[in-house]
Amino acid sequence: MPSRLLNIFRSISASLGAYKHNPDPLALLANTVALVIAGNQPFYPLYLHAIVGTAAWPAWLTLLTMPLFAAIPAVSRRHPLAGRMMLPIVGVANSVLAVKLIGVETAVELFLLPCVLLATILFRPNERSAMLVPLACPFAAYFVLDAAVGTPLALFSDAEYRAIIGMHAFSVASLFALIGFVFPSSTVVTHDS
Repeated sequence: MPSRLLNIFRSISASLGAYKHNPDPLALLANTVALVIAGNQPFYPLYLHAIVGTAAWPAWLTLLTMPLFAAIPAVSRRHPLAGRMMLPIVGVANSVLAVKLIGVETAVELFLLPCVLLATILFRPNERSAMLVPLACPFAAYFVLDAAVGTPLALFSDAEYRAIIGMHAFSVASLFALIGFVFPSSTVVTHDS
């Protein structure tokens, strides 16, 4: 039985590796980050549930963006630049949704910071014009969020807010670490033979 499970794991791992593969190292970075986020998204509501109990129900709605994150490698395969642009934009959309669901007071806006980072490092010097939209999105979201999203669907106690803020800060730091860890040593596109 353990060897069968190991074979299943290897098969899934190989399929994910093939799915995220891209000859453009920056698209590969975007694909990797997108798949890690998509794979971790189902755990986010569970973490919140552990902190606040059933009041975390709105967090389940953040799963609406999971298919968008999961689709980034498919988009990148056809158009690497579009896939790279898509990651920070989908990240911003997810952050805005989360702000509406659980509120600014939870510091969920911190997730806009990795979006800014990705919007700057996923583009080459000759792609500056393509960078403008993904880079503008987190700033636009931040400056209009408070007024535009209104009252969140969930409110929490002061102690719960502190715990949620700590979880968000740790999660954002983990995203930064992941991005740094998988950042390519070269951004030159290799052509598969």
